[in-house]
Amino acid sequence: MDVFHVTDRLGRKLADDSVITYIEQSLGTWNEPARPAALEGLTALELTGADRTGLISEVFAVLADMACSVVEARAWTHRGRLGCLVFLRDEEADTERMARIEARLGHLLRGDSSAGGAVSAVPAAALAHADRRLHQLLSAHRDHERVSPTPSVSVQSWAERGYSVVTVQCRDRPKLLFDVVCTLTDMDYVVFHGTIDTTGDQAHQEFYIRHADGSPISSEAERQRVSQCLQDAIERRSVEGVRLELCTPDRPGLLSDVTRTFRENGLLVAQAEVSTKGDMASNVFYVTDSTGQSVDQSAIDAVRKRVGMDCLIAKEEERPHLYQKKAGAGDRDNSNGGSGIGLFYLGNFVKRNLVSLGLIKSCS
Repeated sequence: MDVFHVTDRLGRKLADDSVITYIEQSLGTWNEPARPAALEGLTALELTGADRTGLISEVFAVLADMACSVVEARAWTHRGRLGCLVFLRDEEADTERMARIEARLGHLLRGDSSAGGAVSAVPAAALAHADRRLHQLLSAHRDHERVSPTPSVSVQSWAERGYSVVTVQCRDRPKLLFDVVCTLTDMDYVVFHGTIDTTGDQAHQEFYIRHADGSPISSEAERQRVSQCLQDAIERRSVEGVRLELCTPDRPGLLSDVTRTFRENGLLVAQAEVSTKGDMASNVFYVTDSTGQSVDQSAIDAVRKRVGMDCLIAKEEERPHLYQKKAGAGDRDNSNGGSGIGLFYLGNFVKRNLVSLGLIKSCS
C-alpha cells in the first residue's frame, strides 16, 4: 500500500478536479501506460553528444534545412553532455530521408570530441516517458568529477534483513521523487519500503531496496555507483538559468531562428521544452552564459528585442511555497538535516507496519 500527500507544483492544495481524475485514471491503468495523444504517429530522434555553445541551435538548423517539422522536443545538458529528444511527423520520416537526417546530425554531434555522439530514430510509441528516456541517455555517459556541492546521498546495508537503505537529502523541487525512483528502477533495483518528507525547501527520502533477484547491494563499488547515479539524476533537472518562455504562431525554421539568436548573443541553452498546439508554438528555454553562469540582463534584453518583446518573456522559475511544520517531541533532537515532524510520524507509521509484517523487531 502506497500513501502520497500531494500539492500542485507551487505547494498549494490540489483542487483541480481534472488533475485528480487524470491521476486516478493513470494509476488505474498503470500496467499499460497510455501514450499522450499528441505524440501518436510521430517518430522520435534520440541525440547525445558533447555539449558546446550553439550545439542545440545547430541541431535545429539542420532540421530546418531538411524541412523537418518539429512537433515536440526535450533537451537537457549536464556535465558537458547533451541529451535531446526530437519528435517528427511520421509522414516526413521515410527510410531514406531518415538516414540522411541521422547522417547529418551524427556528424554534427560527433564533431571533434573524443567522447563521440550518436543519433537514432525510434517510434515515439516505444518511449515510455520522455524525461525518463533523457535520464537514460545521459546516464550512459557518466562523468563523476564534481566541482560544486552535490545532493547528499548515502547507501547503507541492513544485512540482517537483506535490504540496502538509500537516503537522499537535497533541495526540494518538482519531479524529484520521479527522478530518484526511475533511476533506481532503471538500475534494476526494487523499492520495498520508503518514506518521503519535505520541510521548507528541503526534501528527505529514504528507500529500502534490493536487486530484482532479491539480493542487497554487496560491494562498496556498487554503493558508490548508486550514490553517483542518483546525484546525477537529481542534478540534471536542477537548472539555475534564466527561464525564457516563447509563445508565438508556429512556422518553419522558428526554432532555428530563435536558438541562433541565443547563440549570437552568447547564451547557452541548458534545457529546452518545445511543444506545438495547433498553429501555436509554446516553448520554454533555460539559458546561461557560455560558461554556465548567470546571464547579463543586457543579453536577455537584446534577445527579446530581436525575437519579440511580447512573445518572448523572461520569468523567474516558479518554486513551491515554503512552509515549516510545527515542532514536536519527535523532532526536537533531530540534528541530521531537519527532516521534520512529518518524517517522524510517517517513519513510526511505516515502522509499525514493518513490525506487523515481521520485517523488524519491536522494541516497545
